[in-house]
Amino acid sequence: MFELRQSLFLFITATIWGSGFIGQSIGMDHVEPFTFTFFRTLIGGIVLLPVIAFMRKIRQRGGRRLPHTDKKALLLGSLACGACLIAAESFQQFGLKFGTDAGKAGFITSMYIIFVPLLTLFTGRRIRPLIWLAVALSVAGLYLLCIKGELSFERGDLMVFICAIVFAVHILVIAYFVDKVDGILLSCGQFFAASFIGLILMLVHDTVTWEGLRGAAPALLYVGIMSNGVAYTLQIVGQRGMNPAVATIILSLESVMATIFGILILNESLTLRELMGCVLMFIAVLMAQWPQKKTEYRDLPVS
Repeated sequence: MFELRQSLFLFITATIWGSGFIGQSIGMDHVEPFTFTFFRTLIGGIVLLPVIAFMRKIRQRGGRRLPHTDKKALLLGSLACGACLIAAESFQQFGLKFGTDAGKAGFITSMYIIFVPLLTLFTGRRIRPLIWLAVALSVAGLYLLCIKGELSFERGDLMVFICAIVFAVHILVIAYFVDKVDGILLSCGQFFAASFIGLILMLVHDTVTWEGLRGAAPALLYVGIMSNGVAYTLQIVGQRGMNPAVATIILSLESVMATIFGILILNESLTLRELMGCVLMFIAVLMAQWPQKKTEYRDLPVS
């Protein structure tokens, strides 16, 4: 039941992210990448402050002791997660700026589903053969879903590719710290750390205008509140106790959800090729959820 709940949190995260590419594309029409990233992370952090205060009050009224917070771990986790987040989101925004279309950006970004299990091997944990097969199916599904023509590699694509690597590191950093500190505090901390770095980069690199901010405001509010404040927090909470490789397969469903939102909101059609891609990705998620022996993943060192 615990893993089902965690998987649901990650699926909701993927659903919200799937709707976020529209907001990112709209925002890039008005402001530069570092400006967009600074404001979306700042909004995400601000949104969580009343949530943290509310949860603290609920615990106090219920007579429950507040959980102990390792302040050093929280600070280190916030800085590490925040640095990864600002780097990944900035590379993604620059990729979109330099011409990578949303479909290709979604495909390349989701390549973190390959990098996470590869990097996990260096942490002393093995990945089940079934998970590797699920990863391969996810990649095939993503290709069918996102790539409409010939797959070429251009300047913007390289930026998004780097973004995918950094997102993989971000997922593993979360997996390390989420068992040491409260997930919501970690999420809030990463947003403020990321926004601080983003503010410096924005002041050094970007030209900010009130007209541009007004034009980007709706997109910034949606992405800041939903994609950052809600979705990234659900990601952190959902990753607690989960195999990072399995978590990435579920999170990669954001491309499927982006397609579904396109059909429901933008009246787009679903081709047979895209449908096959969706089916492969859902099969991959089901395979990743297949029951396993307790010793197969968490407590088995690499020889």
